[in-house]
Amino acid sequence: MTAIKFDTVVLGAGIVGVCVAVHLQKRGRQVALVDRKPPGNETSFGNAGLIQREGVYPYAFPRGLGALLRYARNQSLDVRYHADALFHAAPFLWKYWRNSDPAKHAAIAKSYSTLIEHCVTEHCALAAGAQASALLRPTGWIKVFRSSAAQDAETRLAEQWRREYGVEFELLDAARLQQAEPDLDTALQGGLRYTQSDSVSDPNALVTAYAKYFETLGGRFFTGDANTLRDGWEVTTDAGTIAASSVVVALGPWSDGVSSRLGYRLPLGVKRGYHMHYAPRAGARLNHPVLDVEKGYLLAPMARGIRLTTGAEIALLDAPETPTQLAAVEPIARTLFPLDKRLDAQPWMGARPCTPDMMPVIGRAEKHRGLWFAFGHAHHGLTLGPVTGRLIAEMMTGEETLVDPRPFRVDRF
Repeated sequence: MTAIKFDTVVLGAGIVGVCVAVHLQKRGRQVALVDRKPPGNETSFGNAGLIQREGVYPYAFPRGLGALLRYARNQSLDVRYHADALFHAAPFLWKYWRNSDPAKHAAIAKSYSTLIEHCVTEHCALAAGAQASALLRPTGWIKVFRSSAAQDAETRLAEQWRREYGVEFELLDAARLQQAEPDLDTALQGGLRYTQSDSVSDPNALVTAYAKYFETLGGRFFTGDANTLRDGWEVTTDAGTIAASSVVVALGPWSDGVSSRLGYRLPLGVKRGYHMHYAPRAGARLNHPVLDVEKGYLLAPMARGIRLTTGAEIALLDAPETPTQLAAVEPIARTLFPLDKRLDAQPWMGARPCTPDMMPVIGRAEKHRGLWFAFGHAHHGLTLGPVTGRLIAEMMTGEETLVDPRPFRVDRF
């Protein structure tokens, strides 16, 4: 049977893959988008819905002895691990720890911030084209504090980010926090609102809208298995074989399966996370996403209800679900905000694709003609999807790029 021909096949219909497909299609490429599930139904489904303009420093590995000892006990609310995963993850974690040295972290931020700088404007442009602007909320998000020590430490960080990268924020004492969020616990010390960041009321709906926009531009979505990729860039789908002269691997935490089979040994790791939706108690309202800094979870108002998201779980990608963090923080979250019944039959679990230098892999794979990579965005996949999509499309079509792509090149490891 003759293969259906395209210019480019994009493997992975999460936020990154969909944005790559949109930007290539806008530039006149005929694009096929392939995933085993409909767009936005894996990792992109379960995030906190933040577009983090303040995220100029990617999330570092804790280096303080006290934090390391606390995490070693495996009882922390914000980080848990599977013992059997530590041996497998040890090389990744060692490199991650080394890159989290303050001087190295600051150098990484100089490159990483060039992507973050454009995250809100690129989302707004894409959402306007997709007629999905109503899903974006330009209200910022809030960190809340139970102690003055935590508030002072976070304020010092915010002030540093403002000096270095122009990140704007607003300090909220207890009274102003209550004005912004009347239904939060009145015992809170205060809060800090990042005013330039946006949030999303339904991440799955946003990715779905971007995918529909891709189709209105003439692109096609296929249900298929990325693991069937073979030379000539052919992929088997439910509609038959499709082929293209170029392929973009944007499979999030599953990218390593395809890239390693093609001979690329990239130091990828996985951080898993969980969420659950709750109904608010009668009359209660949450106006912003709210991070409980000292307890390590986030509450976000979503279309389905109040979404409680957990921190990180170090585990093998296909290991059984262990939502112990969710069970541990739920009683605490109920004291922060008046949550009512659970709305989901069971907790959702997803996996974040991570690199040890905390920066995504964006660019050409040098060993193969027409092969491109776009993955490894860790906690900022939703944030950086449109920026990454534009950057890959500009590189593939020979345009001047929005930012310097060299820090994110495939062969840097």
